[in-house]
Parts: sequence; structure tokens; C-alpha cells
Amino acid sequence: MSNKNIWYLPGPFHQYQEDVKALAKANGLRIVDASVTESREDAAGDVPDVTVKELPKVLLIGDGNSSVDIDAFRAELESVGLIVESFAGRELARPEGELGSVAGRLFQVFEAVNAGVQSLRNERDGEVERVKALQLQVDDLLQQAAKTSQADAEAKEIADLKAKLDAAKVTYRANASKESLQKQVAELDKQ
Repeated sequence: MSNKNIWYLPGPFHQYQEDVKALAKANGLRIVDASVTESREDAAGDVPDVTVKELPKVLLIGDGNSSVDIDAFRAELESVGLIVESFAGRELARPEGELGSVAGRLFQVFEAVNAGVQSLRNERDGEVERVKALQLQVDDLLQQAAKTSQADAEAKEIADLKAKLDAAKVTYRANASKESLQKQVAELDKQ
């Protein structure tokens, strides 16, 4: 006595659009690869319908059996090669003549990339100029600060000299130079 629950299905099973394992389980069937067995013993009568996936089309060129215009294909490939080479050389050049769809699109993409890169270069150059201007301002401020610091130090030194002379009750001109004040203080130290 047999159960007739075997689904003889030619493999490979991934060639089918449906999930044949799930279909077999849902219908209480056991799948056996029909391409590896001649026996159809216990074959189930009512099996699910399955469809084979459509195979991708492969372009075969040669022996004149191709429906592709080989000259147009070569021209397109040559245009793509020229565009890629010109892009790699940093100066994008459009090939002579009419471009095919692939070469035309590639040219558009590279043209957009070039425009973006040029925009970044311009922005970078503008920032470099801005940095140079800021550096000049910083250098100027540092020079001014150094001059101010030097003047402050000299003013403090003059004030110290005048304070020594005031303490000794020595008279001096209000606009006396630092050197003359130093001489007067030096004379005080000698006494």
C-alpha cells in the first residue's frame, strides 16, 4: 500500500518563481528531484503548478548571429573609454559625434562631479584667502601689542625713576628724558 505523496519535480529548485519547499509542506508532499530518478513510484496526482523563472538575456556577439549593431556598440564603448580617460586626466572632454545613451549619461555624471569638485576648489581658495587676511590682522595686532607693552614698560620705568627722585626731594623737568632721569638717580646713589 502506498501513500502517493511524492512530488517529482526537476531540479534545481531555485529555478522556480514559487517557494517549492513551502508548497510541498503545505500540501503534505515530499519533493524528489525528477532529474535524478527514473522511478515515479508513489507519485502524487495533485501537485501545485509552478513556473520557471525567466532566465536573464545574455548578449552573445559573434558569428553574425547577434541582433546588436556591433559598430554602434563599439562606438559607444569607445566613447565611454574616451570619457573615462579624460576624466582620469582631470580635464573632461566630450568625444566627437553623437553619444549613445550610456556614454551620454556617463558624461553628464562626470560633468556634474567636475562641477561639484570645482565648486569645492573655489570655496577652498576663498577660505585660503580669508585665512591669509586674518593672519595679517593677527600679525598686526601682535606688533601693536608688542609696541604697547614696550611703551608701558618704559613708562613704568620712568615713573619709578621719578618716584625715587621725588622721595629724595630732587627736582627734575616734567618732560625730562629717561636718560637724564637715570643720570640724576645715579648721582643720588653716589651720595
